[in-house]
Amino acid sequence: MMGGSFRVTEGKFPTSRLHRVGLSGARLDFCDAELGIPPRYGKHPGVLWGQKEDRVTEPNANLAANEAGRPTDRLRGGVQSVDRVFELLETMADAGGVVGLSKLAQESGLALPTIHRLIRTLVDLGYVRQEPSRQYSLGPRLIRLGESASHLLGTWSRPYLTRLVDAIGESANLAMLDGDQVVYVAQVQSGQSMRMFTEVGRRVYPHCTAVGKALLAHLPPSDVQALLRRTGMPAQTEHTITEPIRFAEEFDRVRSQGYAIDDGEQEIGVRCVAAPVLGTPNRLAVSISGPAIRMTADVIDRAVPLLRLAAADLADELNA
Repeated sequence: MMGGSFRVTEGKFPTSRLHRVGLSGARLDFCDAELGIPPRYGKHPGVLWGQKEDRVTEPNANLAANEAGRPTDRLRGGVQSVDRVFELLETMADAGGVVGLSKLAQESGLALPTIHRLIRTLVDLGYVRQEPSRQYSLGPRLIRLGESASHLLGTWSRPYLTRLVDAIGESANLAMLDGDQVVYVAQVQSGQSMRMFTEVGRRVYPHCTAVGKALLAHLPPSDVQALLRRTGMPAQTEHTITEPIRFAEEFDRVRSQGYAIDDGEQEIGVRCVAAPVLGTPNRLAVSISGPAIRMTADVIDRAVPLLRLAAADLADELNA
């Protein structure tokens, strides 16, 4: 989880001083003669990047995997070119779906000829497309894969959501951060005659929902600030937080307590409590929602540890 807190002064978003985490040491500049950068050492001490990436000898494959933020056993018994293809696709997704070759080189540590060869193959297959700007974007053939994976995600999460409904008696949800919005990917409804129903596939703003706040709390503050600028924090009800200073306070509270509450901020008369699902490739959160008259402080106190347990169990299921 990123360190630091989300602070605002004089009604403006600050410049973030945060750095990327997950590296075992300081990351040095990437060197590639084709980028016009003077020869320097690469990401790992003692490894000099030459013009041809394929000639580079990595003395410690496990160190390379750790530095790249990947599991140390990802390449064991695997195919290096397949690993590189998925690393490039993940880098494109992290960059918002559209990225240039230079950015891919900086993030992946691969030489431009290697990247160009892999990207051209993905373009030919329809998984990547080249934009008029000469940048590359994720292609339409990935949509079918994503839709199938999203459907399976709902199936995998159902036992844990059902467990929450049985314990608390209110509807349970699974949501995912997708771009600047939150999308609901699964729900198990309560058996109450008056209950919350959220259509799977529905999209909402993150600043006014418990799931959204829980998800934002585990992003770098600078990314949260940028997202809120793009969305504009529109009011959904009279209780929606629309001022950056107030949201900064809410942000710090959610990070500190480990869960988030939406108290009529998305819909009047509805209260929701959510916890993040940590350690998974997707940014996910689980929640319990119901009428405010039933979602009392006592119910929320009972729900929080159950939400955390369900989130942890779901993370184990997805990482198995």
